[in-house]
This record gives sequence, structure tokens and C-alpha cells, in this order.
Amino acid sequence: MTQGPTRRTVLLATGAAALTAGCSEYGDESSSSEVSVGTPGQELAATADIPVGGGTIFKDQQVVVTQPQEGEFKAFTSICTHQQCPVANVTGGTINCTCHGSKFSITDGSVTKRPATQPLAEKKITVTGNSIRLA
Repeated sequence: MTQGPTRRTVLLATGAAALTAGCSEYGDESSSSEVSVGTPGQELAATADIPVGGGTIFKDQQVVVTQPQEGEFKAFTSICTHQQCPVANVTGGTINCTCHGSKFSITDGSVTKRPATQPLAEKKITVTGNSIRLA
């Protein structure tokens, strides 16, 4: 009589399959598994591409650039500090993570709505003429 797989073997195989499958909700299944977090000097956008009182998310570089007031540009990581989901949008003066509802200020990345308790980390950018680049 042959013995079937142990509970541990089944659990390990299930976990490995889940890791291999990935999370298609936040990623493009056809894209590479490598994540580009941007390189210094890389141009992100033209200043005209960032709305005043809003912002733009650069998914591949994991950066969100905001313009709280005309001519003032800020940049933050686009990964939520609650459970590392990518933020989804920038509306109403906040950077919004739709995974669990966290919101962050476009001015300084501070938490404006929990469950996140830590602010988004600031990223360094340079604005030269009409060009916004990672510093």
C-alpha cells in the first residue's frame, strides 16, 4: 500500500504554486518579473503632464509625482506603506491606495486616512525647464 503526500508536502506545493502564479491584480502577467524603480537622471515627465492639485503615478519607476501648487513638484514612492500595494490614483488632494483605503497627502506624503500609519517615502526629483527627472 502506498502512502499519499503528507500535509506538509501539500502545503509547501500549494504555497510554491501561489508564488509562481503571482498576483495578476496589480501586475501585467506578460511583463518581466524584474521591477524597474527608476534610475537617477531618468526623465519622468514634462511639468505640463502633472496636474495642479493632483499627480501622476509612474508604475514602472514606482514613483508618484504631485503638484500641490502651481510650479511646486513633489515625488514619493508609489508603494503603500500599509501592505505594499501600489497606489491606484491621485484625486482630491490625496494619493490613494484602493487595496485597503489608505490615503496620503500630495504635499508631504503624510497619512490622511488609515489603515497606513507611515507616510510615503519622499523621492528626490529635479525640475529643469519643463522636464521632471529622478535625482
